[in-house]
This record gives sequence, structure tokens and C-alpha cells, in this order.
Amino acid sequence: PSYSGPIVAGDHVYVTETENKTNEVVICLNRNSGEEVWRQNWRGAMKMPFFAAANGDWIRATPAYSDGRLYINGILENFVCLDAKDGSVVWQKDFPTEIGTKRPPFGGVCSPMIDGDHLYLQTANCFLKLDKKSGKEVWRSLNSGGNMMSDGCFSSPIIATVAGKRQAIVQTRTNLCGVDLESGAQLWSQSITAMRGMNILTPTVHKDGVFTSAYRGTSQFWNLAQTDGKFSISEAWQTGSQAYMGSPVIVDGHAYIQLGNRLFACFDLNTGKEVWRGTERFGKYANLVTDGKQILALDESGWLLMFPASPTEHEIKSRRQVGTDNWAHLGVRGNQIFVRGLKDMQMFEWEASK
Repeated sequence: PSYSGPIVAGDHVYVTETENKTNEVVICLNRNSGEEVWRQNWRGAMKMPFFAAANGDWIRATPAYSDGRLYINGILENFVCLDAKDGSVVWQKDFPTEIGTKRPPFGGVCSPMIDGDHLYLQTANCFLKLDKKSGKEVWRSLNSGGNMMSDGCFSSPIIATVAGKRQAIVQTRTNLCGVDLESGAQLWSQSITAMRGMNILTPTVHKDGVFTSAYRGTSQFWNLAQTDGKFSISEAWQTGSQAYMGSPVIVDGHAYIQLGNRLFACFDLNTGKEVWRGTERFGKYANLVTDGKQILALDESGWLLMFPASPTEHEIKSRRQVGTDNWAHLGVRGNQIFVRGLKDMQMFEWEASK
């Protein structure tokens, strides 16, 4: 089983799994045949707290690929860099031991982000910048934690230019933050209220603002401004609609998202108006990808859906059940769609209808 999404690079697909509740495994598959090319494993497993046990004990974070290497964040925040050709270990880090923090109560979740020669990751109750070739720490920022409601993270960072500054946008369990990529200095911060610190989705940038939506909280859009090198943040709008785990996609100033009530919705990011809300409920989680015209959504119950990225209508144009237990993010490459079920991996070829 695994919750992490497939990575497609060249002629190969890389997937992770947790084996026998003891080991984490990375498997390299031939992209066109599905045949196994190699596998690598290491010790890594944990049991979730009793109230989160229904969400499983297996690996969660999606790996990253860059320059012939794979970067994998394990559930114990034991981080591994592999040679993508043969699976050999290039370097490995046990961040809780190295930094001196407890193992995260809900496991390592953050997917690593590559930018140039560096790797960024939320781990061990902080935000790290590493040299991607050696794993050497460049800086450490956003130190937090100390209890179950603030330890660890559920979100993954992005890099964007906002208010004239290229920066990392990071959502911790309690705050939405901007971080300077060179120094690690915190540029700005805004508290985001969510039930039990469950700030899960990846924040999304539109113009000079950031959209986020908290579990059992609200949906909010924050404007950023910079004057003489100092940043200020102000709330542009807020609505009672709330997301669960799925991150939105943005097309032409509109955010498309699945809400916590399992309905899809569309927000005008300039006004905060919810321009439409679907009437059909799907699985309790859906991940979305878009080509700027259509949106593909894979829901937790295994339905692959297609609907237009349109602020004026919501109609499911096509649907197909491709699984029964699907939590991993879709992989899309050309006309191929890669679907990671909890215990299987499939590849479909896309053919546009006449």
C-alpha cells in the first residue's frame, strides 16, 4: 500500500510502497510495459495514533525526480536519495535524529521540492534547504512544534513570485508563511485556523495573493504587498466554504476545488464569490490536474472524472471507474495517465473523442 503519487521520468515510472509493515520500497517500472526494472528498500514504518489509524500506516509523500536522481521522504522522515538508473543509495538522512526532534506523530507527509541545485522540505518541525547532490543542510527555518497539534506538517511547499519577490510559500499546521530562498528568513506569516492543525492542502498563488482553505475552517485569499523590502499581508476575502485534503487548480483567475462536503466548487479569486457548486457528491478526497481547458479529477473511490475548467458551468463530461481505493495524486504525461491505487498501479492511454 501507498498514498504517494507516481513519478514519470523518461521511459520509467517510479512508485513507493510500505512492505510487511516494516520496510519502505521504491520500485522502478518500465513506462510502457509496467515490468519491474529495479527495487530498493530500507527500514521504515510506524503506527498512527488510534484516532488516525483509519488513514493507514503506509508511506505518504510523493517523491521528486531531478537530474537522474530520486528524492524520497519516508514516513519516519528518513530521507533517501537514489540513483534513478539502478536504485543505488546516493545519500540518506534521518532528520529527527540529526535535528533532535521526535518522530512526527502522523508521519512524514511533505513532498520534496527541487529548485535548481537545491531541495526544500518540511521535516523535523522545520523548513529545510539542502544541497540536492550531497544532502548538506544550507539553512533551517520556521522552527516550530512541541505538541501533537503543531508537530509535523500535512502540506507541501511551492515557489512563486509574489509582491515582486520570488519566495517559498509554506503552510505549517498553524501558519501560512513566505520564506526567503537565499537566507531562509521568514518574510511574512499569517495564522490559519484549522481543526487540530489540519492545514492539509498546498496553498496556491494568484497574482499577488495566496489562496488556502482549511479543514473545518474557512477558505481565504490573502493579498501581499512589499514596501522598502518589508512585506505586509491583508485578507482580501473569506468564505465559510472549506476544503479537506485536495489542492485546487487555478485557471483564468478561478480556483477549482473539492470541498469537505465532497462537492466540487469554483471560486472567483478576485472577488471571493463561489460562482458554482456541484450537486453530486464523490469520494471524500479528490486530486485535480488541468491542461487549462479541462480538469481531470481522481476521487478516493476510484472514479476518474473530466469536466471543463469553466466558471459558468459544471457538468461531468466523462467518467470511468479505474479503481476502488485511490488516494495518490494522478500522473499525466502526454496521452498517458498513471493511476496509483492503494495496492495497484495502472497506466491508461488517453484518446480525445471526435
